[in-house]
Amino acid sequence: MRPRRSGDTGSMTITAKIETASPQDVPQIVALVRAAYTPYISRIGREPAPMTADYTTAVDEGRVLVARIDGGIAGVLVTEAHSDHLLIENVAVAPQAQGLGIGAALLDRADDEARSLKLPETRLYTNAKMTENLEYYPRRGYRETGRRRENGFDRVYFVRPV
Repeated sequence: MRPRRSGDTGSMTITAKIETASPQDVPQIVALVRAAYTPYISRIGREPAPMTADYTTAVDEGRVLVARIDGGIAGVLVTEAHSDHLLIENVAVAPQAQGLGIGAALLDRADDEARSLKLPETRLYTNAKMTENLEYYPRRGYRETGRRRENGFDRVYFVRPV
């Protein structure tokens, strides 16, 4: 029996263990990010920015959380604290785990982190051609704050108060 996903009839709660990533997790993180973002390459015309990020450094700096299901990494969250907000640099869910609430749980953990740092909001951005995200983030309480071209990408910026 496969886990039920959003839109299925009935419900099934998937509980992921969310914890700080370790250096040993980096290869699995890189593989998950590649799998999650590869479908967007043809839309954008190049690899999305998260596919070229330095996850070794982010993990070493303690800025990466992973969501584990059955010992495997099902989701990744990369954050960076600023003086007035917590930036969500990347939230990615393995294709086989999408629709199970992993992304929402990771975004909620980012809110928890912002609150613990006494920051009033989380911010993130996505590529304008990742149209699924343009619908997903507002459903999760994010408000669009602007659009601009940055580093060769058309980005859409969002904010959510914590």
